[in-house]
Amino acid sequence: MIRYKTPQQIRDLQDGGKRLAESLQVVVEATKPGITTQELDEIAAKAIRARGGKPSFLDYEGFPKTLCASINQEVVHGIPSKERVVAAGDIIGLDLGLWYKGLCTDMAVTIPVGKVSKIAKKLIKVTKKSLEIAIAQARPGNTTGDIGHAVQAYAESHGFGVVRDLAGHGVGFGIHEEPLILNYGHAGSGEILKPGLVIAIEPMLTVGDYHIKTLADDWTIETIDGNLAAQFEKTLAITADGPVILTQ
Repeated sequence: MIRYKTPQQIRDLQDGGKRLAESLQVVVEATKPGITTQELDEIAAKAIRARGGKPSFLDYEGFPKTLCASINQEVVHGIPSKERVVAAGDIIGLDLGLWYKGLCTDMAVTIPVGKVSKIAKKLIKVTKKSLEIAIAQARPGNTTGDIGHAVQAYAESHGFGVVRDLAGHGVGFGIHEEPLILNYGHAGSGEILKPGLVIAIEPMLTVGDYHIKTLADDWTIETIDGNLAAQFEKTLAITADGPVILTQ
C-alpha cells in the first residue's frame, strides 16, 4: 500500500533532507586516499547526530553501520571496515539515511578518489545525469515506468548497464515503502505518480554486465563480472507543481 504524505510531513522531510545532505557532504569532503571506510562511517554518524538526526541504516535488518561505502565494483551496501582503505584511483559510493521528526530520507553519491580512469569519470557523469533525467519524469500523471524508462534509455545510449535486481522505492514513514522505482522498463507502465508521494530514485549503472551478486557478508552487492558500478540517489516529493527534491 502506498502511503501518501501531507504537506506538513513533506516540509518536515525537507527539513530532515537538508540535514542529510549536509551530513553526506561532510563525508564526501573527508573521503581522501588513506582513510578507512570505518573512519568515514564514524564521520557520518557524528555529522548526523550533530544535526539532530538519527542514522536510519544502523541496525536496519541487522546492517551494522551508519554508512554504506561501496568501492569500485561494489554496487551498494558495502559495510565500512577498519581494514578497507580508500585508495587513489578508486570510485566510492556513499549512501546515507537519516531519521528526523519521525520521518526518513535517503541519498547517495558516487565520487572519484584522486585521479581516476576515463571510463570511471564517464560512468559517474552518466549515472548522475540519469538521476536528473529521472527526476524530471517525476510529475503527477506520469508513472513509475516513465522514470525507469528514462534511466534505461539514457544509460544504455552511453553504453552502460542498468542494474535490474535493485530499485528505488517509496520512503518517509519507513526506509523502504511502496512503490518500487525500477531503473528500467516501459514508459506508461507501473504506478501513476500522485501529489503526496515521496520516493527515493537511485540509478545504479555498470560498466559491464548488469547482473550482480551478494558477498558472504550478506550485504555487499557487487557486479558479477568485477567491473565498475556507480549509484546516485535523492529523495523527492511529487507535488502538483512537479518534483521537489528534499535532500539538497
